[in-house]
Amino acid sequence: MCFDEWLNIRLNKAKEAGTYRQLRVMDTAPRPRMSINGQKQIVCSSNNYLGLANDIRLVQAAKDVLHAFGAGSSGSRLTTGNTQWHERLERKIAGFKGTEAALLFSNGYLANVGVLSSLPEKGDILLSDQLNHASIIDGCRLSKADTTIYNHIDMGDLEAKLKDSRPYQRRFIVTDGVFSMDGTIAPLDQILSLANRYHAYVIVDDAHATGVIGENGRGTSEFYGASPDVVIGTLSKAVGTEGGFVAGSRTLINFLLNHARTFIFQTAIPPASCAASYTALEIIQHDKKKRQRLLANVTKIRTELQTMGYDVKGDLTPIIPVIIGDPQMAVNFSERLREQGIYAPAIRPPTVVREESRIRLTVTSDHGSGEIEHLLALFQFIGKELNRAL
Repeated sequence: MCFDEWLNIRLNKAKEAGTYRQLRVMDTAPRPRMSINGQKQIVCSSNNYLGLANDIRLVQAAKDVLHAFGAGSSGSRLTTGNTQWHERLERKIAGFKGTEAALLFSNGYLANVGVLSSLPEKGDILLSDQLNHASIIDGCRLSKADTTIYNHIDMGDLEAKLKDSRPYQRRFIVTDGVFSMDGTIAPLDQILSLANRYHAYVIVDDAHATGVIGENGRGTSEFYGASPDVVIGTLSKAVGTEGGFVAGSRTLINFLLNHARTFIFQTAIPPASCAASYTALEIIQHDKKKRQRLLANVTKIRTELQTMGYDVKGDLTPIIPVIIGDPQMAVNFSERLREQGIYAPAIRPPTVVREESRIRLTVTSDHGSGEIEHLLALFQFIGKELNRAL
């Protein structure tokens, strides 16, 4: 059997299972209404929660530094890739997160893998939430420590596993702050209470919480008034740019700078991206109206969909998972939305379990009332058409 023939057999299995994926082309800049594959769509699947990805202030900041520093960074941070803008952004992130220091990675995935593959040692154990992001799962797999999974935000199960893990020399609890597929918020206050009781360290991936959760958008730590040992995040969601980071003590950052392979051997993000991120964090710190509009949009959509009878998972976050059930039905629902001008791809296995295939809606502060009303009207119509709502 030739190589491509073997691959096509596997691809056909994915098609038969309703899990085959294809790319679509975004023909315009990120905004609520975009051209996708040449078709005008209201985008309800973007992580651009505060509408900053196309903000002229970020574009101008990047443009200014682009002319001064060039298009690329030319190397890793430890060779030729470190500039004043990388260090300025790290200081800004640390101040925003309320930590001593921060370290930039090329993306959040690499930040998670870098922390989890370098920090725990052989003889340690990682206790990981059942619904943690793939980057955490992969980081745990690369770790020298053992890993055990606790049921999603189940503090009873976490405590039981903490008790069982007493023979290990060190224990690390690792969790998303906001879970990317369910939109739930980790009970960080309870997690830290258990960590203190059982002498464990806490690692939080705040990717979907940064800029969104907490009075000032500083994430789950601010939301609960808590201080985990390690805070990981990304600049590619509410911040609207690119890159990842780790925030914590100065000692932690020095350790990662010397031990995290995904930092040591990665090419640094361009200085222009750092300048855009710096400007975005300035806006987030001083403009609460964007978060207020976002929360109002989230509340309206969640409330209306629940009134229609949909099974809507999660907490009050921009991630609004609407459970459809069967993977092919979820694909059909998504396709009907697309035909009527709403872009919201179906989420299927292996990302979620088969019986919880869904339309994962995300909303931004820039979605207007007309766009939201159109979305809700379509859910009511298509739900009746496909017999998925009550």
